[in-house]
Amino acid sequence: MTATRRHQILPEEQGERLDRVLARAWPELTRSRIQALLKAGHVLVDGLAARPSGSARPGAVIEAQIPDAEPSHLVAEDIPLAIVYEDDALLVIDKPAGLVVHPGAGVRRGTLVHALLAHCPNIEGVGGVARPGLVHRLDKDTSGLLVAAKTDAAFQALTRDLAQRKIARRYLTLVWGVPGPAGATGRIEAAIGRDPKERKRMAVRPAGASGSRPAATRWRVLATLPAEAARPRFALLCCELESGRTHQIRVHLSHAGFPVVGDATYGGGVKKALSLPPGDRRLAQQLVTDLGRQALHAAELEFQHPTLGEVRRFDAPLPQDLVRALASLGLTTHSSCS
Repeated sequence: MTATRRHQILPEEQGERLDRVLARAWPELTRSRIQALLKAGHVLVDGLAARPSGSARPGAVIEAQIPDAEPSHLVAEDIPLAIVYEDDALLVIDKPAGLVVHPGAGVRRGTLVHALLAHCPNIEGVGGVARPGLVHRLDKDTSGLLVAAKTDAAFQALTRDLAQRKIARRYLTLVWGVPGPAGATGRIEAAIGRDPKERKRMAVRPAGASGSRPAATRWRVLATLPAEAARPRFALLCCELESGRTHQIRVHLSHAGFPVVGDATYGGGVKKALSLPPGDRRLAQQLVTDLGRQALHAAELEFQHPTLGEVRRFDAPLPQDLVRALASLGLTTHSSCS
């Protein structure tokens, strides 16, 4: 069946983009869903097809025909999930490193989405066909917390809060170099877009450049490592996202000169270890080899529950590979951003 929505443009909405106006008028629909409806010709302004970049005229009547969501054609797979919290509205999951979040180029099976469909089949179609339930994502080799919505209402509320920076996401990461002593803080504000020389990478780009989007990351030094060394080579940071760009923490820290340990894509892999003086090289190379992935963990997640209205905070302890990495540098007790 097809649902119909109507909205008459108010005088104070004159000149605004239609997608912005309709996102306010129809909060149950995401802005990306509204933009897709505009592009597909499902939105009419006074009976004529609306332009995706159109602006609002006072008194104009907007009518949208909203088709049912298409079936996802994804096959549920019985993949174990580490569920930190679950109720009728949402799940909070502690994702292991190595698990891809959703199908994409070269990956058609074995993702977190396939596991979600097996655990709660009714999540199919929530928030979209290809990525049902996903409010945000984590890279394949990043471990830690993410939230998935089980209902359309929960998805709309959580994605809206995410866009308005009301969801706190804090990460623990081990980086090359030391940006300051323990307790030092900083903020990296730099637009991120596709690397023009290598499209599979992201990069800091000039503000306003084609495809670039504003991004900001806050960081705090929790410890400098090795713990007993007079000249530490590494730092353990807590990073908090103010935006959610692809590879944001990895790109920002690399740009600042402190790439994430084990992150070969952004300068933190074995090549970094081999570039060090001989006295440091063996320890660093062993650390990167043993870890086998970027040292990045989504440790804390805090948001207002979409139906209960309460602020909930969730923590995920460091996985054993990161515990061993820190222990090899003399730190054995740090597992949170606090």
